[in-house]
Amino acid sequence: MTLENKNRILNELIEKLKKLSIDKDAKLWKRIASDLEKSTRNRRVVNLSKINRYSKEGITVVVPGKVLAGGNLEHPVNVVAYNFSKKAFDEINKKGSAITLNNFIEKNPNTKNIKIIG
Repeated sequence: MTLENKNRILNELIEKLKKLSIDKDAKLWKRIASDLEKSTRNRRVVNLSKINRYSKEGITVVVPGKVLAGGNLEHPVNVVAYNFSKKAFDEINKKGSAITLNNFIEKNPNTKNIKIIG
């Protein structure tokens, strides 16, 4: 995938989040869109240990950036992120579920039981 295509996909996701924020009157999606608009260097990078520390069983954690595999998950958790490392994706799916942000907003546009980490 070229840089132009990746930027196009990211820009479409940001526009989708902004539209969803207006339609559902949910400030959460606008906040995530503004975090994704930042440069790659300023985007959030979160390890599994931080997700484990700041999450509880039964909530959905949103990371507007990339999830890396540093640390362990000790409880089931649903993690939604723009991007995952392969190892983090596999580790999360052993305990809970890892979902890309684009897939999540299509299936579940509600903002209940969601926590932003990063």
